[in-house]
Amino acid sequence: VIHWYKQKEGEAPERLLFLLGDKFTAEGGFQANRYLVERKSAQRQCVLTIKDVIPDDAATYYCAYWDPHLIGYYNKVFGSGTKLIVSEKGSSPPANSEILQKKYENQIMYVCLIEKFYPEVIKVTWTDDEKEVTDNIVKGDTWQSTEEDDYSIASWLTVPAENKDKKYYCKYEHEEGKVSLPTQVDSVKPYPKEEDCRTVFNGGNLLFVTDQLMHRTAYLVYIIILLKSSMYYLIVLFFVYR
Repeated sequence: VIHWYKQKEGEAPERLLFLLGDKFTAEGGFQANRYLVERKSAQRQCVLTIKDVIPDDAATYYCAYWDPHLIGYYNKVFGSGTKLIVSEKGSSPPANSEILQKKYENQIMYVCLIEKFYPEVIKVTWTDDEKEVTDNIVKGDTWQSTEEDDYSIASWLTVPAENKDKKYYCKYEHEEGKVSLPTQVDSVKPYPKEEDCRTVFNGGNLLFVTDQLMHRTAYLVYIIILLKSSMYYLIVLFFVYR
């Protein structure tokens, strides 16, 4: 039996329907004639199609099934989910993407900045020449421009200083395409000097207070936003001097 769930932002998931064999049953409150569910056994796939999409369909959809983990015990396994966005605005790829770097003592931090894309759904990963890198990575949430409907995101990777000659890649997947950015010396932009930032942060209380990742995270997020958005820079100054 394959189950499909619908989850709106900030709400609990709600079962939409379930498929038994080749027949599906919709839960009460959902219009069964708007949904089509197909089981493709050869490809081990189950496909949900929503017809005549309306704004209320905007949600994240999950498939699930009961998996016999132990004798007499079943565990429901969910998929990673597919986010459906209903909008009159067409999708657009990132207008700009770049990697910035900062060296501090025995570490190097690479920040992958991806700007002005729509919709906000995007997947960002780091790899080296051989495989995906999963350690010492922080991925920020997408943020929206104050003047436009476009979104931006940042993800950063921390590596030992002895890996300075090793090439890493920031890869992102958007519905408009896939891009891979290398951390080559010629393509990486450095951060401004720490002294240049202290005047903005009133003494630099956030600048590398410790080696903890969260402190570096806060520092980099602020620097990225201040560097890339003059409007946000003015707002910060307004509140600082107020």
